Amino acid sequence: MDFQFITPSEVIEYLYCPRFVYFMNVLRIDQHEHRRHLVNKGRDIHDLKLVQNKDYLRSRIGVKDKILDAYLSSEKHHLVGKIDEVLFLNDGNAAPLDYKYAFWENKVFKTHLMQQSLYAILIQENFSVPVNQAFLVYVRSKNHLETITITEPMKQKALAIVDDIFKIINEGSFPNAKAEVRKCEDCTYRNLCVS
Repeated sequence: MDFQFITPSEVIEYLYCPRFVYFMNVLRIDQHEHRRHLVNKGRDIHDLKLVQNKDYLRSRIGVKDKILDAYLSSEKHHLVGKIDEVLFLNDGNAAPLDYKYAFWENKVFKTHLMQQSLYAILIQENFSVPVNQAFLVYVRSKNHLETITITEPMKQKALAIVDDIFKIINEGSFPNAKAEVRKCEDCTYRNLCVS
C-alpha cells in the first residue's frame, strides 16, 4: 500500500507515540478525537481567532500580507497541511502563525517545532519565499506570542520523521512504543495496544 500524503498533525501523533501511525494509517482505526473536550475547545478557539483577530499583533511582527486558514500541499514531500495563517513579512520572508489552545510553559515542545518546520517547508514550496521563523500564539496564556527560529537542520529532521512515518505505513510494521505510562493512560488506543 503506497500512501500519497501525510499531515504535520500525523507527525505530532508519531512523536507522541509511533504506534498512533500504525493504528490510524495501517489498521485504519479512528481516534474519535471529536469526543475529547480539549480538542473541541481548541477547534472552537481556533475558529473564533480567525474571525476576531485579523489584525492581531501584525504590526509587531512586521506583516505586510497574510492568508488565513491556508491549505497547502507538497507533491515533492507527500505532505499536506492546513496552516492557521501564512504571514508575508516586510523583510521578504514568510512565516506560519499557529494558534495553540494551551498555556505557555516557557518552552516550545518538539512536537510544535517539527510541525512548524513542516509548515515552513509547505510555505516555501508553494510561495517560493524563504521561511526561517514561525509564530505560536498560546491562547490560554492571554495570547502569548512566541517566535521560533526555523533552521535547515530542523526542516531536514522533520522530513526524516515523515520518511519514518511512510516506512511504518508502507511496510505495515508495528513500531515500538515511545510514550510514557502517563501518556499511555490517556491514549485513545490503550485498549488495543500491547505495551
